[in-house]
Amino acid sequence: MATRAGASGQGVDAKNAAPLAERFRPQTLGEVIGQQHLLGEDMPLRVAFESGQPHSCILWGPPGVGKTTIARLMASSFDAHFISISAVLGGVKEIREAVEQASIWQGQGKRTIVFVDEVHRFNKSQQDAFLPHVESGLFTFIGATTENPSFEVNSALLSRAAVHVLQTLGEEDLKQIIARVLSDRSLSAIENIAPEAVDQLVAYADGDARRLLNTLESLDVAAQREKGGSLVVTQPWLLKVLGQQMRRYDKGGEQFYDTISALHKSVRGSDPDAALYWLVRMLDGGAEPKYMARRLIRMASEDIGLADPRALRMALDAAEVYERLGSPEGELALAECVIYLAVAPKSNAVYKAFNEARALVKKDGTRPVPLHLRNAPTKLMKELDYGKNYRYAHDEEDGFAAGESYFPDGMTAPGFYRPVNRGLEIKIADKLNELKLKNNQKA
Repeated sequence: MATRAGASGQGVDAKNAAPLAERFRPQTLGEVIGQQHLLGEDMPLRVAFESGQPHSCILWGPPGVGKTTIARLMASSFDAHFISISAVLGGVKEIREAVEQASIWQGQGKRTIVFVDEVHRFNKSQQDAFLPHVESGLFTFIGATTENPSFEVNSALLSRAAVHVLQTLGEEDLKQIIARVLSDRSLSAIENIAPEAVDQLVAYADGDARRLLNTLESLDVAAQREKGGSLVVTQPWLLKVLGQQMRRYDKGGEQFYDTISALHKSVRGSDPDAALYWLVRMLDGGAEPKYMARRLIRMASEDIGLADPRALRMALDAAEVYERLGSPEGELALAECVIYLAVAPKSNAVYKAFNEARALVKKDGTRPVPLHLRNAPTKLMKELDYGKNYRYAHDEEDGFAAGESYFPDGMTAPGFYRPVNRGLEIKIADKLNELKLKNNQKA
């Protein structure tokens, strides 16, 4: 939520009982804090505001960064009627009502902006319902979403709407909000906030202005009950009131998958500190440790493989330790594992070999198993030459049947597995070259 850089100077009274976040919602473009990459001089949305020409758009960003505020400011700036629809609560009925109302206002020569909050929650047919009216210019469509519109918004609607990416508010933005709230005397029982407490509040807000304002309002209520007024908020008092900090985490959303991606890439990039940081970020944010354990097992197979087979065992052991100990004790095993995976030699040779084999099997015909490789548990099968001329490797020199073929007849060995020159795969490559030489000598 974008917030006002200034306010009316009204305190908390009976006629001004709206939540603090609503009271501090900017009424003009100049009151907005943050999003200067869109609202600064000569930036896209600033140009749209100044030109007086609204355009359909998708506002994409995390909670509390100003999506609804910008949509409302567009309506007031362009002297347009504002219709808000929640995709969580609304549906086709609300869309039809918006179309009917916009048609009436269009007949009166007035503009309409239809704002759809959480637009990604509308299904395809609901999103499609906007298309003809956006095309005809009946109304300007503005959608707000916390999810990547490339995945959550229909391509047809995306092609008719510009996508503006809103950023998480920075520390200085959040500190400016706190300063404005204090100078505006919007808190009845809090006189000031100590610098270290300000830093704690900013960290707690995690870039979300609405969360910050709601927290300030909650602190004000606590101060009224405890002190009766004129409280200077200190860090110890703040921590006592807030309890353990719980960072925002959308466990099914893009932020979650971005963070797990950062963890995986840090392990792959052999940076133990970064890998540990992202692991702790996820655990701190509420990610399920059992899920994290499964991801570590996958990383061991995909990015380390046979360069260090102990990595997979380490990941399995970490998962088992967590199963037995739970949190917080079991999380240390996950940390030990992620550091080991990060410093282990890397190879994706097994991962690539598996994918190549799967792709070949998918497109290739079902070739018959060669007779010499077939099992022959019955007399009839033996009479049909099942297993005939199979060479038992343990009876061969060095335990290797040189020149034997294990592929279907007529199939050339595809060479799926190509060891890298790292870790144990150096020795594996040497072994494979030795066996290949023996096969060539036998040919």
